[in-house]
Amino acid sequence: MSAHKVIITAAISGAEVTQENNPAVPYTIDQYVREAKLAREAGAAIIHLHARFDDGTPTQDRERFRTIIEAIQAACPDVIIQPSTGGATGMTAEERLQPTELNPEMASLDCGTMNFGGDDIFVNTENMIIEFAARMNERGIKPELECFDKSHVDMALRLVRKGHIQPPLHFNFVLGVNGGATGTPRDLLFLKESVPEGATFTVTGIGRCQLDMNVMGMLLGGHVRVGFEDNLKYNRERNAVSNAEFVERIVRIAKELNLEIATPAEARQILGMPERVN
Repeated sequence: MSAHKVIITAAISGAEVTQENNPAVPYTIDQYVREAKLAREAGAAIIHLHARFDDGTPTQDRERFRTIIEAIQAACPDVIIQPSTGGATGMTAEERLQPTELNPEMASLDCGTMNFGGDDIFVNTENMIIEFAARMNERGIKPELECFDKSHVDMALRLVRKGHIQPPLHFNFVLGVNGGATGTPRDLLFLKESVPEGATFTVTGIGRCQLDMNVMGMLLGGHVRVGFEDNLKYNRERNAVSNAEFVERIVRIAKELNLEIATPAEARQILGMPERVN
């Protein structure tokens, strides 16, 4: 394994988890700023962002995103903010695309439809993916290709061949979601070996498989995502007190593996993004 700099993404809020699950999940602007600032100070280069109203209701409202993003940028001027275009199940494509109107540097691009448990279906048709990619291309937004299964990787690569998605490619393998690929070394290795040479990838593990998948992702030359969206518990005994606690653990492990942590500026370079002009 060649040494590489690890990009840490902190998914600080999500759309489904609540303060009933863990009181540290952010709802208000001040809570978002607190969680983003602590995560950045701990070593996160990217903040993956779902917006919530003060009562915790998930929203893709453009103005709510604008308020949260501006507040985080004031506290963490160098961090990469990556809004979600996934939103929450049941939202329309038009709703989900609202954050792209703010021209963020980066945004998530989900690459396939899947079951989310019970009667919930997370819908991403081929035409929707093409529409979302076109919006990102038009506005110079770097897509992170969210893949919950091998078929999602195949769809992304098909749309690359058709010219809808532009290299350099950056994937996020989300493992352990109900309805998606399980969070095992076999699954992660299969996905990693399914992307083209030169593509970069982040590994997201849900719940109990988060730490295993993060560590294996680093060993395979990839990057990691942590945070409350994916996992609320630090270990079997207790909840995490902040998103930063997950970031700090990954930083410690990376250092034991003789890996360095990427700054936001280094993350932009690794991902083929333009330098930030303040």
